[in-house]
Amino acid sequence: AGYAVGDPATGKSIAKKKCQICHGIDGIAKIPVAPHLAGESQIYLETQLKAFRSGKRVNEMMSVVAKSLTDDEITSLAEWYNSIEITARIPE
Repeated sequence: AGYAVGDPATGKSIAKKKCQICHGIDGIAKIPVAPHLAGESQIYLETQLKAFRSGKRVNEMMSVVAKSLTDDEITSLAEWYNSIEITARIPE
């Protein structure tokens, strides 16, 4: 089976309300304890959000935020952060 298709625009809207304070709307973390999400795998993001929602994975902040998310919202959020293009520069 494949994976669900979400709406990145909906994901961006949700991210503005629930995610940007820690992870940034651009997916670049704003606080040291939050990971960058820009360009992260959609499947990975969905899996982690569902794990936080179910209690399989626990974090003081994420467990609270994820509890209110529906499957469709999780998919759209994952699509939003996955759609952000990032580049890396390896030091010489």
